[in-house]
Amino acid sequence: MDTPPPAAPHGTPAQHSPGSAPATASPGGAPSAASPAPIALRTLPLHPVDRLCRATAAVLIVSGLAHLLVFAVDGGPWYGPVSWRKPVTFGLSFGVTLLATAWVTSYVSVGARLRAVLLTVFAADCVVEVGGITLQAWRRVPSHLDMETPFDTAVSMTLAVGGGVLVAVLAVFAVASFRRRPSGPAGMPLAVRSGFAILLVGLASGAAMIARGVVLTRTGHQEAAYRSTTPLKPLHAVGLHAVLVLPALAWLLARTPWDAAVRQRIVAVALGCYVAAVAGTGVWAVLTY
Repeated sequence: MDTPPPAAPHGTPAQHSPGSAPATASPGGAPSAASPAPIALRTLPLHPVDRLCRATAAVLIVSGLAHLLVFAVDGGPWYGPVSWRKPVTFGLSFGVTLLATAWVTSYVSVGARLRAVLLTVFAADCVVEVGGITLQAWRRVPSHLDMETPFDTAVSMTLAVGGGVLVAVLAVFAVASFRRRPSGPAGMPLAVRSGFAILLVGLASGAAMIARGVVLTRTGHQEAAYRSTTPLKPLHAVGLHAVLVLPALAWLLARTPWDAAVRQRIVAVALGCYVAAVAGTGVWAVLTY
């Protein structure tokens, strides 16, 4: 039986799997087991930073969908360094990732103040990244690896630095998830830890794309710089969303009548499949890089 640990320091109580017995406080303050009774996962009041992240994510997602309409009206290429694809995919991807990160970190044992600061920085960085990409799409110039003018260089370098900030923030959460076992129903600790680990792989592939592209751009190979990002894009995309897919599976399984051991095994099998997908895209990247 996968028993969840105590509540995370920022105030989110540990969640119990259906059918488990909640703990009740004795007069002396020590927890004592209550009589077994099925309970649902509780809906908890949102911390202000969670509301901020939800609102910001909603804006980013709406922006992505709006630019899908712009593409339908304006047309043009879907692929390439200058297209409406970038504000669409980045708006949707950053919005979903921000939502997932805010939710998943509620299971991680990290101080409330530190979590609030990190999520605020993360949300602001998501806005900067999507904003810069969207601005350049409307200007009809590439958002990344564009050093044609001082302004374009400033935007490209801002996006590159912003990517570094994303990696740093998520690395802190990843380390925290491994230092202390995350809370949650059966399978959630495994899902959170593996989700963050795979997410870092996706971010590392993104950093590799930027680093190689900058080198090629600086040496006068602009077209080669744009083409160099293609092999790593599948690995980048698959890696980014593990932190949502795996914890979401554990959360859904907690609403089934299956016991904790079965749910744990299902999450483990899903993790194996996800790792296989990451490995496959990684091999493809190596072979085509």
